[in-house]
Amino acid sequence: VAIVEMADRILPLYDKALTDPVAKWLERHGVELHLGARAGGFGDGKLSITTRDGEPMQLAADKVLVTVGRRPRTKRWGLENMGLAMEGPFVKVDARCATAMKNVWAVGDLTGEPMLAHKGSAQGEIVAEIIAGKDRVFDPVTIAAVCFTEPEIVSAGLGPQDVEGRDDVIQAVFPLAAIGRALAIEAGEDGGFVRVIAGKDDHRLLGVQAVGQHVAELSNSFAQMLEMGAVLEDVAGVIHVHPTLGEAFHEASLRALGHAIHI
Repeated sequence: VAIVEMADRILPLYDKALTDPVAKWLERHGVELHLGARAGGFGDGKLSITTRDGEPMQLAADKVLVTVGRRPRTKRWGLENMGLAMEGPFVKVDARCATAMKNVWAVGDLTGEPMLAHKGSAQGEIVAEIIAGKDRVFDPVTIAAVCFTEPEIVSAGLGPQDVEGRDDVIQAVFPLAAIGRALAIEAGEDGGFVRVIAGKDDHRLLGVQAVGQHVAELSNSFAQMLEMGAVLEDVAGVIHVHPTLGEAFHEASLRALGHAIHI
């Protein structure tokens, strides 16, 4: 298996600290990474690419999976005749998922980023309740995202790239290797961690990220704390079950406050 990526590293929408463990896993399992490269034509069992150095190269391949993104299907089926307001390729909606056309709502990928299944489901539930006469709005603090790689990546709220250059935030990282549950299931050997980002003055949680085996199961806890406007002391004050991976969230919050226990 070979991966051809035009960017300088894989999964460039995530920060490097999150993607490094994934890159190491791929290399350790024999996956070729051609970074900074461009894919060309495919034929006769060979994929033509241009390397980072501008050199032509051919890769033997039985199949090629193109994963450069998604193309919206918002044209050629009458959408332009419905009087809907658009934002680029997406249908513009308000906080109630209502479009510019009376009694027409839109949910899911059609409404733009983030294009995630759980976002679309939540919007759909709200629209169903609005149609049934309820007063609802779609206004989440955050929508957590999971990249189901090996190891998994979770991101909720603001990341390091969003707060770069700011002196009013604090960040803390806690390695999974210091968590008993991670060691028991051999999930602490890939450089995984949980990271918290919070306001320096009020300690309000601004973002949480994680990378490691099975960390997708932590995503709802991250989103819940952000949605509730939790501060670091709230997370640190919750007695987390031992041994679980969730203890890394607890310890990362403690570390941001200056008194982690197991590191």
